[in-house]
Amino acid sequence: MTKKAITRRTNPAPININALGKRFFGVGTIGGDIGCGCTPGAETCGTGGWLKEGSFWYIFFGGIFVSWPSISSKWYHIDVRRSILHLTKKQVKKFAWVAFFTVTVVLSAFTTYFLLFTGKVYPNISVAGIKTGGLSLNDAATLLSSSIYVPQKIQLVGAGQTFNIDAKDFDLRYDFAGSAQRGFNITRTGNFFYDLTERVNLLFKPKNIGLAVSFDENKLEKIISVISGQISVDPVEPSIKLDNGNIAVNVGVAGTEVNGKALRMAIGQNLSLAKNQDIEIPINVVDHTLMPNEAEQLKARAEKYIGKSLLLKFEYSSFPLTDKDLIKMVDYLTGFSNQSLDLVISDIASKVNRDPQNPKFIFENGRVTEFQPALDGIRVDNESLKAKTIYSLNQIESGSDKTIAFDIPVLRTPPEVTTDKINNMGIKELIGRGTSTYFHSIPSRVHNVSLAASRINGTLVKPGDTFSFNDTLGDVSQFTGYQQAYIISEGKTILGDGGGVCQVSTTLFRSVLNAGLPVIERQAHAYRVGYYEQNSPPGFDATVYGPSPDFKFKNDTPAYILIEANADPKNLSLVFELYGTSDKRIATTTKPIVTNISAPPEDLYQDDPTLPTGTVKQVDYKAWGAKVTFNYSVKRDGAEIYSKTFISNYRPWQAIYLRGTGPAI
Repeated sequence: MTKKAITRRTNPAPININALGKRFFGVGTIGGDIGCGCTPGAETCGTGGWLKEGSFWYIFFGGIFVSWPSISSKWYHIDVRRSILHLTKKQVKKFAWVAFFTVTVVLSAFTTYFLLFTGKVYPNISVAGIKTGGLSLNDAATLLSSSIYVPQKIQLVGAGQTFNIDAKDFDLRYDFAGSAQRGFNITRTGNFFYDLTERVNLLFKPKNIGLAVSFDENKLEKIISVISGQISVDPVEPSIKLDNGNIAVNVGVAGTEVNGKALRMAIGQNLSLAKNQDIEIPINVVDHTLMPNEAEQLKARAEKYIGKSLLLKFEYSSFPLTDKDLIKMVDYLTGFSNQSLDLVISDIASKVNRDPQNPKFIFENGRVTEFQPALDGIRVDNESLKAKTIYSLNQIESGSDKTIAFDIPVLRTPPEVTTDKINNMGIKELIGRGTSTYFHSIPSRVHNVSLAASRINGTLVKPGDTFSFNDTLGDVSQFTGYQQAYIISEGKTILGDGGGVCQVSTTLFRSVLNAGLPVIERQAHAYRVGYYEQNSPPGFDATVYGPSPDFKFKNDTPAYILIEANADPKNLSLVFELYGTSDKRIATTTKPIVTNISAPPEDLYQDDPTLPTGTVKQVDYKAWGAKVTFNYSVKRDGAEIYSKTFISNYRPWQAIYLRGTGPAI
């Protein structure tokens, strides 16, 4: 080797590398303070490196770095390429023997280690604190079964209470053989390098694993649920309501709940590690209470909803939400309460959702005896409805609108058969609908409404024909099934056969107006009757009393019209639906104008010897007189095809009382 092979950093004087090589130490990888590549102040770059005395010499030889101890704490530069070329055969041979010896010793040690624990648990392994290292599977299982006590019960403590649970109540079992097998399988995964690493690690880091424990998860879950119910304290969630026009905010009260998942883990760990000690029940605080400033902010928001409402609509049904309903939805944390919204949506969905309905049409003896229109299956789109409701709530809160209405979003499923496929009369769709309610009716009136509606139900009106209510209804008397209820006759309200029939003619009148059909004959009642203004403005009633007055309308459509009537005596409601073929006509009615309002006369008391003295019985009820007018217009393709002005002159009506003058009972 030339004198330039090794150069001192501070003084590049030549050093004989062969002399240094006599201090051969061993085999290693680049380390110490050596640096490869371009070196500070070096004359060469890429062929050597700097080495500080006091560390090791490293020379690359045959893919391995060979090292020598340095001479002193000085820096030298080694020309690796030139040094390798000048190694002697003796040095190479010595290196080879050292390497062979080292590898042989290491392999022998590992082989002995592996053979020693063949069929045995590797050292430093414990199961639930019991050392099983060096034992066979059977010995390990025997040791575990004799050393570990299987608990007859476990004890849970928390919130000042103690709960003792019998192990048999959740089928607790220890599998000692399985536990021994688990310890045996450690470092025997089949992955050579992973197992090798883990076996070496065990020599320095002992490992403790849990027992193989089995129990009925469902039974334990029920036990935890019962304990949770006894310990947990339900929080009082913040709430807000409208009370006598004022906003009242309840800030809520904090509560507690058992962390069931954490308790289940604690029980499993306690049993697996055979701790046999009390288990602390983890309890979480549930606190959604509002701070004073938060309550004030919530109150300020809620006040913006007073006097406002939402109206959700689907087909002929409406679902109004008052200011009280809306205020309940306001929430401080999320803006709007998901729970309140979900309750409202669930309630609406239960009333709107339906399955697809195939039609029925049975025609016998000149009338339809059984009819069922084809209907789409309906499912409320809950997410879209929720989004629409929240959007509308924000509009109400930030705007001045008193009422916001929108259609309920739904998903439709068509029926297998449509109505027009089961008849040749052109009856295929709903063209008109009318409704009324008759709350506070006496039982005989409720009976008469249902009976009269059934007599009209199923009637077919030919194209071009005029329908007469009285002709279709027929005789109204006790001989045809009607009972006595209050009627208007000769300027008085008296009991008579068929009281309540006008509820039916009034509802049919409304369905005809909705369908846009010509009204040939209609007469208002002598005075304003409360039944007909329960869900309608005044002026939309039609009185009948055979043979006159009558209610008549004309079918000027190109197809038959089927009249369907449905009286609901439970909910005291009546619905008329007209089916036929729509010719795209659109009917409108103006808002009724009420004029000439006049007060009712003074109450009239009449002596009645049939009533005991001291008895007073009201037989007629006061009503204000008025003139009510509205316009009715029907258009098709923008052109008016029919119009009429309806005028109702209602007389002021006197309340009449019968005063008993007969013998006292």
